[in-house]
Amino acid sequence: MSAAENTNMQNPVDQFDKPPFPDQKQQPPGTESEMTPQADHGENSYKGSGKLTGRKAIITGGDSGIGRAVAIAFAREGADVLISYLNEHEDAKETARHIEEAGRKAVLVPGDIQSEEHCKNIVNKALEEFGQLDILVNNAAYQMSHESLQEITSEEIDRTFRTNIFAMYYLCKAAEPHLKPGSTVVNTTSVNAYKPSPGLLAYAPTKGAIQNFTAALGQLWAEKGIRVNCVAPGPIWTPLIPSTMPAEKVKSFGQDVPLGRAGQPAELAPAYVLLASQDSSYMTSSTIQVTGGTPTI
Repeated sequence: MSAAENTNMQNPVDQFDKPPFPDQKQQPPGTESEMTPQADHGENSYKGSGKLTGRKAIITGGDSGIGRAVAIAFAREGADVLISYLNEHEDAKETARHIEEAGRKAVLVPGDIQSEEHCKNIVNKALEEFGQLDILVNNAAYQMSHESLQEITSEEIDRTFRTNIFAMYYLCKAAEPHLKPGSTVVNTTSVNAYKPSPGLLAYAPTKGAIQNFTAALGQLWAEKGIRVNCVAPGPIWTPLIPSTMPAEKVKSFGQDVPLGRAGQPAELAPAYVLLASQDSSYMTSSTIQVTGGTPTI
């Protein structure tokens, strides 16, 4: 067997489904079961090696999409996982099933992270169920697409920033007293922090803010031994896409990146595992870009 055959090498251009995608539309925030094609979260591919053994994690937006892929990977690496989600109960139960099949504890906490009180409750629930907190993944986000600034209401601006930014402050503030040296925070930013889409005029600025929040908090907490990093995804095939984007953009989603296709949630999970594990011990205030080849410099 050749070295190439032995490493399961694949052409990344053809590794997953490519656009055009079938016509489809969902109501926000969308569900996994209605997506065509189905997303890949690493259910049949991710293999753990004990990188997170004994760790206890919170993942916001962990019911579906990138959050589900990260939850599966964390569990297979040995972590117990609390999934924070809005109201997508069936998706959350499916994610919990995968966590439990990996032999780890799954805790589901529905509710709106726009509320600081709810964010405190999430952290308190993790401490109650796990006895400790080692990893916080701020992944949940809200977005809507518009063709005009005039279409964006003050209510939408408020909701987008409260979900994407305010909740990050609330959760990190609530978690800080309980994070020991070696603990990690991983935030989800976006290629929109570098190349903002004009159709995502409320969402894109929040991702730039997350980038700066991560860089600043990582420096602030460095002396505590708590590392803060983020992942910047490109176009990733999640329920957020058919539920918040125009039909024509859903159909062609991902075709404009150099690799010519949307990314799958499974392709993000290893970056979160790296940042949550001791393998990234000299990384803080850093960003890993997973953009399908779209430059971020």
